[in-house]
Amino acid sequence: MSTAEETTGGEVEPWEEVTPDAARRLLVAAVEAFAERGYHATTTRDIAGRAGMSPAALYIHYKTKEELLHRISRIGHDKALDILRTAARREGTATERLADAVGSFVRWHAGRRTTARVVQYELDALGPEARAEIVALRRQVDAEVRGIIEDGVASGEFDVLDVKGTTLAVLSLCIDVARWFTVDGPFTPEEVGALYADLVLRMVGAK
Repeated sequence: MSTAEETTGGEVEPWEEVTPDAARRLLVAAVEAFAERGYHATTTRDIAGRAGMSPAALYIHYKTKEELLHRISRIGHDKALDILRTAARREGTATERLADAVGSFVRWHAGRRTTARVVQYELDALGPEARAEIVALRRQVDAEVRGIIEDGVASGEFDVLDVKGTTLAVLSLCIDVARWFTVDGPFTPEEVGALYADLVLRMVGAK
């Protein structure tokens, strides 16, 4: 399954933020190549070839291979943050919001597993400035989940001694789905999302 066809709940990931079409094709090809071979083992020629374009055409839209990775990382982290922020700010109890956040976050990492693998595991390939930008987004992701857990502790819904450590454990659990999930496996993204939501609520001692 190509990156353009990966789905969560049947919704196609169009990379609609990326224009024109040639730039989008190159970005999709880069995601597939980075996920398959790793950033450092992938050449700009590999990316252009997958997109059905010449290497020279790539430089019209992206100055460097790192610029491609930065764009992928930025879009992916923005999406992840939006998923968690939406869940964190919905009406409902902390238990309901944490279940929604985890379920949605896991469904994205399963349904967009190729993209998510690149977004989550190629951070160190970015230069200092780009890396700092993505790290700042990761801190915001952490803050959204930590905020829900803190709300649950304050309301008496959760029994958590170490909120910071528990937040790290929850996010690590969700992110790792991108590493092992496969469409040939026994679960759908929705089923994995529901399973992990239940596991996390048990982890925080939800009443």
